[in-house]
Amino acid sequence: MNNYTIRPAQQADASLILNFIVELARYEKAEDEVEASEEDIRNTLFGDKATSHCLICENDGQPVGFAVYFYNYSTWQGQNGLYLEDLFVSTDERGKGAGTALLKYLAQHAVENNCGRFEWSVLDWNKPAIDFYESIGAKPKSEWLGYRLTGDALTRFANS
Repeated sequence: MNNYTIRPAQQADASLILNFIVELARYEKAEDEVEASEEDIRNTLFGDKATSHCLICENDGQPVGFAVYFYNYSTWQGQNGLYLEDLFVSTDERGKGAGTALLKYLAQHAVENNCGRFEWSVLDWNKPAIDFYESIGAKPKSEWLGYRLTGDALTRFANS
């Protein structure tokens, strides 16, 4: 039986968080796209202007996963929403309840904070995650496409 606990991450967890990010990127076949450093993690998750939050999932005191989330806003609902940016569970802990523990913690947090919805994205090839999400009642969004501006395109547009 696993004894999962969820705790808010602390600045001292920056290295651990970065390791989880790299593991997640490796799983998603995008390890070479990770640009974050420990300093970036400390500044953006724990600095004065931090708008995102991180949770650490532990099994008997050993870190086994993490989640990064932030609040968004629904104009139609007139309520904040909770957006899960990343969720990752170490390979040897998958299927044992750590992911469920993280999602349930966040769902409870969303309810306690009057969020109108709890959303996240998943890669279309990640069948184990899709099956898991659907098993808890989550539904895919089929009408909306995500768009992103990054890097040079973002800078060019901002300066145009």
